[in-house]
Amino acid sequence: MTVLEALLAFALVAGLLTLVPGLDTSLVLRASVARSRSYAWATAFGIATGAMIWGIAAAAGISALLTASELAYRLLTTAGAAYMLWLGASLIWKATRGGGAPGGIEPDATQATSPLWRGYAIGVGTNLLNPKVGVFYIATIPQFLPPGTSPLLMGAALAAVHGVLTLLWFGVVIFGGSHAQRAITNPRTLTAIDSVTGLVLIGFGATLLTDALGSSRATTP
Repeated sequence: MTVLEALLAFALVAGLLTLVPGLDTSLVLRASVARSRSYAWATAFGIATGAMIWGIAAAAGISALLTASELAYRLLTTAGAAYMLWLGASLIWKATRGGGAPGGIEPDATQATSPLWRGYAIGVGTNLLNPKVGVFYIATIPQFLPPGTSPLLMGAALAAVHGVLTLLWFGVVIFGGSHAQRAITNPRTLTAIDSVTGLVLIGFGATLLTDALGSSRATTP
């Protein structure tokens, strides 16, 4: 397998994974509809950054620790679950407080109260605190390492391919969401969007927490 063949084969696998609706897509869609296009792009780049870090870590062997060490996997899973539960609960609290969407409806007002760095940080944090991303990379990257190539450089290249595909898909999501924003004038609609996104985050967090607790029980004599 040549480097080009490896990149193309990995692009197919990563592309299919990217199209599967999940937490990342939900966050970007919510940002594009309830906040602003620039905030959504900041969130998208944060998610892509997290994926890049995971890919490099996997190539360097760091995420192998998550597979080999039950304690490391459990600690990171618990941290990720706590973060997602907190973020989801915060969205629901802000959305339902006063019966309106957080930060108001006007894009300028929303953007003023939600700086772009916050969207970027949420994207990075959500991705890095999801150990399943690391497990995905550690399971797939070794299969796409041509003989004689540097694992670190090839891992970074594969992660970059995934990042590009992710941003392309998020571009479609943001374009659709930003246009939908123009048709949304009812505060209850934005409240519902934030509430549903919060429930999705809580659902992912609860799943991660269940995995961590189940792992803990499995290793208890």
